[in-house]
Amino acid sequence: MSQQPYGQPGYQQQPPPQQQQYAPPPQQQFQQNFLCVTTNDIPGYRIDVVYGEVFGLTVRSRNAFSQMGAGLKSMFGGELKGMTKALVDSRNEVMQRMIQEALNRGGNAIVGMRFDTSEMGDVWTEICAYGTAVSISRVG
Repeated sequence: MSQQPYGQPGYQQQPPPQQQQYAPPPQQQFQQNFLCVTTNDIPGYRIDVVYGEVFGLTVRSRNAFSQMGAGLKSMFGGELKGMTKALVDSRNEVMQRMIQEALNRGGNAIVGMRFDTSEMGDVWTEICAYGTAVSISRVG
């Protein structure tokens, strides 16, 4: 049975060799060789194929107790570390989802990437990463 490229239908992942002690999670493996930029072009590369808009989305609820703690902390000043970590984790999650969608379409890069957030009611926050999936190649 022939193995299909990663992200293509029929792909079967092989187990890592026994001597390997650590392998980064799959989402980190594909992100290392994946360009994601906020610009509409990438210097030194040409866009060969445009696959269209891709996005990653999550909706998070707020913990009432952490909200009260954040409210108290904000009165005295300082960073709200729990809230910062939650936001960083959420942004990383939506980036991974967006990149996976681009890979599923055949892209190897995303141009014009943006983040968008909105409040849904008093307790939910939507976080979205979006951009245009493209296939690029080096110029020259």
